[in-house]
Amino acid sequence: MPTKPLVSLPFLLLFFCATVNALHFYLDANERRCFIEELPSDTVVEGHYRALEWSEGPQVYVENPELGIIVQVDETDSSHTVVRTRGPHDGRFTFTSHIAGDHSICLSTNYTSWFSHTHIRMYLDVVVGSTKANVEQDRSHVSEMAAKVRDLNQKLEDIRREQQYQREREADYRDLSESTNSRAVWYSVAQILVIIVTCAWQLRYLRRFFEDRKMR
Repeated sequence: MPTKPLVSLPFLLLFFCATVNALHFYLDANERRCFIEELPSDTVVEGHYRALEWSEGPQVYVENPELGIIVQVDETDSSHTVVRTRGPHDGRFTFTSHIAGDHSICLSTNYTSWFSHTHIRMYLDVVVGSTKANVEQDRSHVSEMAAKVRDLNQKLEDIRREQQYQREREADYRDLSESTNSRAVWYSVAQILVIIVTCAWQLRYLRRFFEDRKMR
């Protein structure tokens, strides 16, 4: 059996402002191994792990589909659990730091028997910050947002055209109403004049009629 080396977490500064921590270590089936990461606030952390189990028959580390890995991330100062998940022997985990400070990343197996002597070789890659995939995702997100902005601008333009059309219709209706009201007024005035002229003619006619009757 290989001896357990002293586990360290080296920090490598890569492109795209990301920090990648890659290492491998050994642990027993009922052992829990933790690492400390100092993170700024609102930082995305992505981890990829792969666990191999020691096989006594061929005397090598092999993949075991029944082996599960429990990942727990805690904020060291507040003891707040950020992530607690159980995944397969080869999996990923992602979380975002809410506050700046130390975060403990702990890994253990799903074996519960304290009498188990199974040994595990664990490979762990931790990426802190933005990666190229995140950049491409952000570009895709920006393109999607730009398309939505264009759609909103188009809808606003349609609304402006509709409002202009409504204003033109209201102006036409107002002009038509004013013209109709003006015609109605002049028609009323004309009717009044006709009635006055008719009354005056009738009065004159009746006056002459009665004068002629008196003379007879």
